Amino acid sequence: MTNLAANIAGFIGMACIIFAYAYVTKLARPNPFVQHGVNLAGAILLTLSLLVNMNPASFVLEFFWAAIAIWGLVKAWKDRRHRKRNAFR
Repeated sequence: MTNLAANIAGFIGMACIIFAYAYVTKLARPNPFVQHGVNLAGAILLTLSLLVNMNPASFVLEFFWAAIAIWGLVKAWKDRRHRKRNAFR
């Protein structure tokens, strides 16, 4: 990946994370799949950027950001399955 491509990926990732934060702040009931999905995309893009322009502290931060986003997606998926299951009772 070129330095330019890494910077573009980093800026798009940053925009994803800012969008997700604004999204969850604006709405009373944000969709967790949008919130965590966009956060995960942002963390992945920023990690790609960091593989070219390494900053160890930011790299660790993106690892935890991605892990929390994955945790949120799994939790949302389980909650949705639970609600669907209880809707048929």
